[in-house]
Amino acid sequence: MKEVNWQDCIINNSAKKTSPDLKRSESLIETAKERISLIKEINEKNCNFVFEDYYTSLLELLQALTFKKGFNVLNHVCLGYYLRDILKREDLYRIFDDIRYKRNSLTYYGKRMEFNTAKDAIERCKKIFKIIDEELK
Repeated sequence: MKEVNWQDCIINNSAKKTSPDLKRSESLIETAKERISLIKEINEKNCNFVFEDYYTSLLELLQALTFKKGFNVLNHVCLGYYLRDILKREDLYRIFDDIRYKRNSLTYYGKRMEFNTAKDAIERCKKIFKIIDEELK
């Protein structure tokens, strides 16, 4: 069954309640920040790769948050539902779902983004990244 909300994620074991794992959370935060710190510039040639790095770092931060709160979330869709249904951030969910779709198009279908589209997606990743980073403090 395809999940349509956080409750479905729990029922289908796509998100599991666990003990909070602060060590794992801290490790993921460090990894996410290190990945971003390695990016030196964004240009037309590397923009899709930079976007993938931002998206991956965003996933790591979201996973860090869920581990800290005592959940192990097994897919990107359910991470989105965590934003929407648990954090009550419909705005962030819509942004995340859009960039998740763009990342899937790039990764699984080879649909590269135009430079301006990639730059916009990167900026949107940065916005969520900043908010989740604050949530982790």
